[in-house]
Amino acid sequence: MNFKRQIFGFMDMLRFKKLVPNRRAALAAGSNAPLPTSYRTNELAKALHPGEMEVEVTAIRPLTDAMTELTFKRVDSSAFPFFRAGQYVSLRGQVGSSLVSRPYSIASSPREALENKLVLGVENVGFFSSYLNKQVSVGDRFAMTEPSGEFHYEALRDKKRIVCIAGGTGITPFLSMAKSMAEGDEDYEMTLFYGARDEARIAYKQELDALAAKGLRVVYVLSDEEKPGYEHGFVSAALLEKYVDIRDVTFFLCGPQAMYNFLFKELAPYNLPVKAVRKDASFCGDREVAKPRSFRLTVRIRDQVYTVDAAENETLLTAMERAGIPAPNKCRAGGCGYCHSKWLSGEFVVADGRDGRREADRKFGFVHPCVTYPLSDMEIDVPPAE
Repeated sequence: MNFKRQIFGFMDMLRFKKLVPNRRAALAAGSNAPLPTSYRTNELAKALHPGEMEVEVTAIRPLTDAMTELTFKRVDSSAFPFFRAGQYVSLRGQVGSSLVSRPYSIASSPREALENKLVLGVENVGFFSSYLNKQVSVGDRFAMTEPSGEFHYEALRDKKRIVCIAGGTGITPFLSMAKSMAEGDEDYEMTLFYGARDEARIAYKQELDALAAKGLRVVYVLSDEEKPGYEHGFVSAALLEKYVDIRDVTFFLCGPQAMYNFLFKELAPYNLPVKAVRKDASFCGDREVAKPRSFRLTVRIRDQVYTVDAAENETLLTAMERAGIPAPNKCRAGGCGYCHSKWLSGEFVVADGRDGRREADRKFGFVHPCVTYPLSDMEIDVPPAE
């Protein structure tokens, strides 16, 4: 037995010694054709993860008095990367001297993205969103990140029966999810509760009614108006029990913070597991400060150094964007880590419930500028945007 091991070991050593000469001989015997300029693996990676894309507005459609639909195509005519229904993109553009961006949930389906079409529903609230509602035109171009986010169905985690609750523009990810279900790309049973003040504020009603004929169950809820065919009031536990088994579904919530606060109180008595209620993260806005102070923020991006004003009530990211600095960002909610930056000096505070940093980031001095507010003059080192 030992003799056999010695023989096999000797043969392995011979193969090892001949490895380089054998490879040289094989290369010499091969053709002299030049190496390829591109590789399929790299091409596939670029198609799936293009990073930032240049996009152009191809259509504009008013949805309600306070909401507009924008349709985009990629300028290079490539298809948008495939995504999971419910995810978002971040849109960035120049408005005056400011370089502004915001995350928006995708309203179109993943299949539509493969046809170089991506649709966003934008509410007329906030600086950039108001600009998109009132001043954008067909042909305008923007930068758009690839789709991201954890707000989507996952078969290993979620129940097959899902209950989606939307308020206002919170309908957009659920329209994408309903389309994906109807197209056969997602295997779940979806009941949608869509709350609005009155019928005029319901966006995408025609599309939702058409999807209802393909398996979607829609319950419209009006808080300020009573009409036949609509529930009246708020999406309460009592209303939910009228249509679904609360303990045998996974909830997806998307809407204003007031809606979240109300629903969490309504669902609390059921003691549902954490994974049973999923909430879409909204971006972090200004902090309430009675008399906000102004500080100096020094920003280092590679070999560039910027010094800008930063108000105590606005995030470091907002201060950078207002000054036209190309700071990287996606979710603006402290979760994705895309704006992960090195803290160099100064005092700061992180928005309540928004600190998504790892323990190592806190230990070694990193911050997420999208949820960090200055409490003194500060200096940070920011990674370059793609």
